[in-house]
Amino acid sequence: ITVLQIVKESQQQHGLRHGDFQRYRGYCSRRLRRLRKTLNFKMGNRHKFTGKKVTEEILSDNRYLLLILMDAERAWSYAMQLKQEANTEPRKRFHLLSRLRKAVKHAEELERLCESNRVDAKTKLEAQAYMAYLTGMLRFEHQEWKAAMEAFNKCKTIYEKLANAFTEEQAVLYNQRVEEISPNIRYCAYNIGDQSAMNELMQMRLRSGGTEGLLAEKLEALITQTRAKQAATMSEVEWRGRTVPVKIDKVRIFLLGLADNEAAIAQAENEETKERLFESLLSECRDAIQAVREDLKPDQKQREHSLENDSGKVSNIQYLHSYLTYIKLSTAIKRNESMAKSLQKALLQQQRSEEDGKRTPRPQDLIRLYDIILQNLVELTQLPGLEEDKNFQKEIGLKTLVYKAYRCFFIAQSYVLVKKWSEALVLYERVLKYAREVQSGAGAYTNSLKELPDVQDLITQVNAEKYSLQAAAILDANDTHETESPSQVKDGKPLSERFETFCLDPSLVSKQVSLVHFPPGFQPIPCKPLFFDLALNHVAFPPLEDKVEQKAKSGLTGYIKGIFGFKS
Repeated sequence: ITVLQIVKESQQQHGLRHGDFQRYRGYCSRRLRRLRKTLNFKMGNRHKFTGKKVTEEILSDNRYLLLILMDAERAWSYAMQLKQEANTEPRKRFHLLSRLRKAVKHAEELERLCESNRVDAKTKLEAQAYMAYLTGMLRFEHQEWKAAMEAFNKCKTIYEKLANAFTEEQAVLYNQRVEEISPNIRYCAYNIGDQSAMNELMQMRLRSGGTEGLLAEKLEALITQTRAKQAATMSEVEWRGRTVPVKIDKVRIFLLGLADNEAAIAQAENEETKERLFESLLSECRDAIQAVREDLKPDQKQREHSLENDSGKVSNIQYLHSYLTYIKLSTAIKRNESMAKSLQKALLQQQRSEEDGKRTPRPQDLIRLYDIILQNLVELTQLPGLEEDKNFQKEIGLKTLVYKAYRCFFIAQSYVLVKKWSEALVLYERVLKYAREVQSGAGAYTNSLKELPDVQDLITQVNAEKYSLQAAAILDANDTHETESPSQVKDGKPLSERFETFCLDPSLVSKQVSLVHFPPGFQPIPCKPLFFDLALNHVAFPPLEDKVEQKAKSGLTGYIKGIFGFKS
């Protein structure tokens, strides 16, 4: 059997792609049950447990080796699940070590069974490498660095030999495993006493762009501890001509690692790694700002109750807060600018992407990024302690003009896509206006504008786009005139209403031909006349008093007659 391939495929398909070790453990249990049922290798019945062991005599089927492998994987996945839970519940670390020992025990049994003559040489080597890998992990958790490094080196050597013995497609899996255990080997070497391993660990962490892997927590703690030792000698920082004391340890550690993080971002191999490094740096910067903000609250209360002669000068802790906020906003601007550059490259390859059927980026995506950059620049101008710094304000103003020019350029590009030529032309002129303002005012600030996009390239591109736009507008106007010729225009009228006009209408020979309006439309008709009798108001009727019967006189007599029924 191919141990590593089976393990990796099972892990990727059943939870470990998302770090769900509990789901993978459940899968191992179900697969063990299915294998025992298929092989009729049951451990007794529901009333009594009867233990059975896999021996060399029954190795006629390789699924017996899968039984041992799944047992080891189940114990290992449970140990990794407990490792995640041990961050909040330290007592679970004892259970973690117990499960790892169980996994090593099953791996030893697998290695012993693979020594049989019925097993091929490749499976024997893979079983030995698997055994060495689990042993190294157990020793690593026990902090037995020398034994762990020996086990990991043995595992690495076997996988390297297997990778060289097979084709490139089969060697990919072995090389991936070698890359996984290399940081563990360097970490063990550092703990043994190899100081050069620290730099290699830092480079591995920065290249990976994050804190993923087996020794993530230990590596982060080690880096923090190393920086903390260096931070003990750091007492102040200088920014824009002012020296500020740094008393917060978290801020010292962040400022010491700032240069390394920026260098790693500059050396990143791809955009995905660069994005992870940016996010990691921004996260560390937010934590440092939060630590300063907690100390800033009592400082502000103290300033409110104290009288200072120089009321316009901010305190040291406030100036340090402004410096860290400047780093955060500047990093966010660099990240968005990096994303904008990658989107611009994708826009240049738009035609090929459309052929591949993938979603292509649009100028609107870039507009949003430049909006965020401009918002960050506005926040930079409002930092406390820098309101009176004219050079800083001028520098931010020039950067704002540069990004406004690029934002305006991509707004014009979006108008070109919907054939709004006049609006796009006006926006191109606005881009040139911003670019010329930058060139005229960038005399003393050339060094600070080096990292920004070159406005001269933008001017060249805008001039080319203007000529292309004018040509496209002329061609579009000609096409409009051609399509509106009376011989080809269909005005929507049915055939019965345009007998006098010749028109090429392909719909006349289709199934949806328009001959007449049906149902016919409503037409106005005269309504029924209304008659008003005006003479009735002037007619005098004849008197009718003589024909109306006089009403009987009422009184006591009439009342009595009415009671007894006498009528007149």
